[in-house]
Amino acid sequence: MKEAYLYKKLSLEKVQCRNCAHYCVLSSKERGKCGVRENIEGKLYALNYEKLVACNIDPIEKKPFFHFLPGSQSLSVAAVGCNFSCLNCQNYDISQGLKRAKEIPGQKVSPQQIVELALKNKLPSISYTYTEPTVFLEYALDTMKLAKNAGLKNTFVSNGFMTLESAKMVIPYLDANNIDIKGFSDDFYRRNCGALLQPVLDTAKLMKKLGVWVEITTLVIPTLSDSEEMFREIARFIYKELGSETPWHLSQFSGAISWKLQNVPNTPIETLKVAFRIGKEEGLKYVYTGNVPGLSSEDTFCPKCGMLVIDREVYFVKRYDKFGKCPKCGGILNIID
Repeated sequence: MKEAYLYKKLSLEKVQCRNCAHYCVLSSKERGKCGVRENIEGKLYALNYEKLVACNIDPIEKKPFFHFLPGSQSLSVAAVGCNFSCLNCQNYDISQGLKRAKEIPGQKVSPQQIVELALKNKLPSISYTYTEPTVFLEYALDTMKLAKNAGLKNTFVSNGFMTLESAKMVIPYLDANNIDIKGFSDDFYRRNCGALLQPVLDTAKLMKKLGVWVEITTLVIPTLSDSEEMFREIARFIYKELGSETPWHLSQFSGAISWKLQNVPNTPIETLKVAFRIGKEEGLKYVYTGNVPGLSSEDTFCPKCGMLVIDREVYFVKRYDKFGKCPKCGGILNIID
């Protein structure tokens, strides 16, 4: 374990965690909502430091990033825990199931070893993913600093529920962030995630303002996050606050692999098509559907002339662009290479 980077000491050995927007106030021997930060005799510790619970080489498109290093692979790492409790979680075995364990599980792997593994496999980036990277911030940040010095890129796949302090701490070393906007109301976030919406929106705006490449993902869950009104609200937020060039991923939900929504049916393809149409109507240049292979809406088309510039079939990617520009009209494709 490691003493947390962001917390405030209070009276009577209490502490306030400043890592995420829950701002948990903890008495001695108490853990936060993430399940992996504990007050030990008046000091806050990250119990999941250097405890690697998942490590894979993934296509960057799996995160999903469609405009950041497209066609590349990324070393993807995680430690146990999450500050959300999403009913739809598909990695619940490591995000939820183990975070209350007396002894936090994971293989002891140092930040230096993670960077060396990425370099050994000639990977251009490291992704902090699978669980919520904010709850293993110390581990991620120490790795990110070494990675940046080694010429590697760093990406988060995040729920965005950060504090201003934690966001500003990682931004100098963070190159891209795919942030979930799971719904567009506090009621949805309270009922399905155990959180609030506004901190997520604030994080997305701050990341974009300070130069981090941002992509947004919305999991479309039947009866819970599939209304046309919600689609339009999210699309308008992206357009107004993040920019029309910000990619929006609309992912199909599968009840079979979810934590507590096994009885909810898969998202109809028609619903994804409706969301896609609304995103385009609201002026977004790049709207994508996910988890449904074969749809043209997972490809990238030039927003200026309509030419197919990146063809995707699952995680097989074929690029026709020329250094991030359309080969037909020369239009800018907002691609980060």
